[in-house]
Amino acid sequence: MTLGLLEKVTLTPWEIRPEDITPLRVVGVSEHATEDALVVCALFNTIDRIADALDVAIPSAEGFARTAERLLEQGYL
Repeated sequence: MTLGLLEKVTLTPWEIRPEDITPLRVVGVSEHATEDALVVCALFNTIDRIADALDVAIPSAEGFARTAERLLEQGYL
């Protein structure tokens, strides 16, 4: 349910209506949890769109592996 709302917020935000929250309330998702999910979604979407606008390169699998190895050895120095 929550993921469906977040998908709609991401892909078609102009279509969001108060009624989109109702199914979450029906299944017991709290107001606080709904707000948290929407804030995280908004922040992720903002970061993603800025990265796209700046043409940030996504590392290859090998690049991720090298970074992981370095972090395991050195931490976040």
